[in-house]
Amino acid sequence: MSNQLLHETSPYLKQHAHNPVDWFPWSPEALEKAKAENKLLIVSIGYSACHWCHVMEKQSFENDAIAQTMNKFYVSIKVDREERPDIDQIYMIAVQLMTNAGGWPLNVVCLPDGRPIYGGTYFKPQDWQNTLLQIAKMWEDTPKVAIEYAERLTSGIRQAEQLPINPIPEQYTAADLEEIVKPWQQTFDDELGGYNRAPKFPLPNNWLFFLRYGVLSKNQDLVDHVHFTLEKIADGGIYDHVGGGFARYSVDNRWHVPHFEKMLYDNAQLISLYSEAYQQKPNPLYKRVVEETIAWLIREMKAPNGGFYSALDADSEGVEGKYYTFQYEEFDLLGDDAELFRAYFNITEKGNWTEESTNVLFVSKDDESLIREAGFDQDEWDQYLREIKEKLYDYRENRVRPGLDDKQIVTWNALLMKGLIDAYRTFAKAAYLEQAIDIAHFIQRHATSSNGSLLHQPADNNREIKGFLDDYAFTIEAFSSLYEATFDESWLSYAANLTKRALELFYDNEQHTLYYTSSDSEELIARKSEIMDNVIPGSASTMVRQLFRLGVLYDQQNWIDVAEQLFSNVFPHIKKYGSAYSNWAIQLSELVFGTNEIALTGEKAESWRSELDKHYIPNKITLGGTKSSLPLLTNRQGLESKAYLCRNKTCSLPQNSIESLLELINQ
Repeated sequence: MSNQLLHETSPYLKQHAHNPVDWFPWSPEALEKAKAENKLLIVSIGYSACHWCHVMEKQSFENDAIAQTMNKFYVSIKVDREERPDIDQIYMIAVQLMTNAGGWPLNVVCLPDGRPIYGGTYFKPQDWQNTLLQIAKMWEDTPKVAIEYAERLTSGIRQAEQLPINPIPEQYTAADLEEIVKPWQQTFDDELGGYNRAPKFPLPNNWLFFLRYGVLSKNQDLVDHVHFTLEKIADGGIYDHVGGGFARYSVDNRWHVPHFEKMLYDNAQLISLYSEAYQQKPNPLYKRVVEETIAWLIREMKAPNGGFYSALDADSEGVEGKYYTFQYEEFDLLGDDAELFRAYFNITEKGNWTEESTNVLFVSKDDESLIREAGFDQDEWDQYLREIKEKLYDYRENRVRPGLDDKQIVTWNALLMKGLIDAYRTFAKAAYLEQAIDIAHFIQRHATSSNGSLLHQPADNNREIKGFLDDYAFTIEAFSSLYEATFDESWLSYAANLTKRALELFYDNEQHTLYYTSSDSEELIARKSEIMDNVIPGSASTMVRQLFRLGVLYDQQNWIDVAEQLFSNVFPHIKKYGSAYSNWAIQLSELVFGTNEIALTGEKAESWRSELDKHYIPNKITLGGTKSSLPLLTNRQGLESKAYLCRNKTCSLPQNSIESLLELINQ
């Protein structure tokens, strides 16, 4: 038995290819079939690493009776949310409007033209069957009711997150930032780190804001809470202490038990965050986490074409976390070291997670006393711990591995490219830069169309998915960062060309908004913007930040004008819910505290950049070299090494050392 998903490349879609449900991928064929037969659509959305997506598949989509109902009364479409985030965005808004909640799996019933009339997330089998039968009867008896509701709901979808065009303030102030931070700070968990809630997500961009703002505003309490949180996350079970890398979130408030799926986008951003945090406060734990996470990504997630895969599943052998957890007796493989490392990783006979004596490895601060009592200094302990982890990893490799989602999403690869660059600039490991350049080549060679536009992922035999705004915004950010790390202007030129293309495709000059989908992409029931930041910063905030930065580097006032208007439209909303506007808040902090534009010229430009990177300057743009076409470097080139600090279109006298430049910055 197979259905229309059999020839798809998405692992999530292929997982459903042998369901008794007559699934279609999102396609003109499916939509035309629904209209021709006057059948309602079922749009079911998920992703390969989603645990409850697997549960609903087993319970409902592999159930012959339920499949018969779906096949008789509906045209059923399966969507991989990571492959088609534009479709997911629209139907997620619909379900949130209907239920005030959302998540995955996302299951929506729609009119034949795609307008939604009912939706929810996970359904128990009997509830799903009953719901489908009731809606089918309603469609047969009173279709007018469904059509009227669809019209109202679709109108709500189109209006959601539409922002008025606001006047641009003369200036933003420190008081504006304080108004955002004070209520946000009240949500901190001072005992366990992060926010006072469960489950707990790392939310890297949130802590990046607090780190930068805390340093710029000299608010040590904020800075301390960031470091406290990062230590708790790195010590917790949400971190894979054996193989490296972070799970998506912890189900409890202690960072102990993760939802075991490992996503490329989380780990990419956490590499950036821990690298920057180390730059501000050198902590050996941060360095180890970055090294181990990058090693895991290269070992298990890198493709032959230089790009990286999307995710590892939470489940293996149908059991969540089975690959990652340990029984007490399994540590016997460590021989004489077993007892010390049972204590270090909090392994107990009873188990620290489930009644089946299962243990999730985590570390507590009390464990540091074990190191001292065992007589190790830091370097000796690091080497010892590395050897133990290798033994545990080799043992774990004999297990059935979690499934790999081998999609290569451009946005997520760009995030990792940026993370590797940040790690290179903090830890001065050339291998990290080489890996970042591999991703740059992957994007240019495999994810760029013949006309120079970005794709969302490399094209396959089925289709070519055009890039969304986040693909452009994060790629622009990554290539701009690669320029700052190398002073090779070809990378910056690529970013500038993508910026021009992005404005052509996504910017509405009348509405002063950036849409998530391009003007030449498939037309859906609504064209939406992505304003709020989430686990990944929003595409609009990221694009606005790049317009500000590249506007400065290229002296393109029109790019800055677009960014200023877009920012002013969003600004009134930031204080209402800081966590959902953290990237906008980072931009606000740069508008308030200013940006240090640092130009390094002459033969020492690259060595001076390396010296500068040893110091934490959260609000800086770095440019330089011996030859350049950039306006800020005009008449400042040559072999003689000089450093310039520019702020608000005014530049300092040339400085002869990084030390004197730092004195200017810190004045």
